[in-house]
Amino acid sequence: MVNLPIKIIFSLLVVVFILIMSGMFVPSVRTKLFEIAGPIIVFSEWGVFFLLGAILIVLTLKKGVEKPLKKFLLLTGISAVAFLVFVLLHNLFSGLLSVIFKKEIEEPVFFILATIICPIGFLAGSIGSIILSVKQKGKL
Repeated sequence: MVNLPIKIIFSLLVVVFILIMSGMFVPSVRTKLFEIAGPIIVFSEWGVFFLLGAILIVLTLKKGVEKPLKKFLLLTGISAVAFLVFVLLHNLFSGLLSVIFKKEIEEPVFFILATIICPIGFLAGSIGSIILSVKQKGKL
């Protein structure tokens, strides 16, 4: 049976994911958050998401999690960690290419990985974890 810390970290990760996605794709939420908190506090949720993902990976690897559930939990954690990594790489390469070529150049690969692939991976991992947990009577 998976112990309580994994369940808590997983739940917090899902809540922060919902906050990030609503901030990214619902313009009224993003505007309201920027008015209230400013960009530093809003973007700090990305750091929290990264840390919770890293903690979930470590806990999943250290605890005796059964094989199918372990794969879904790792997918969830890796997607959370990779999101911030790909966002930073996108901005780094876009800025670097703009400086080198002296015009505004967007880098699409890391952008697509951060905004499409990582959220899909996170959703697949979290939904799979929840389904397996329910099937195994609350082992998450």
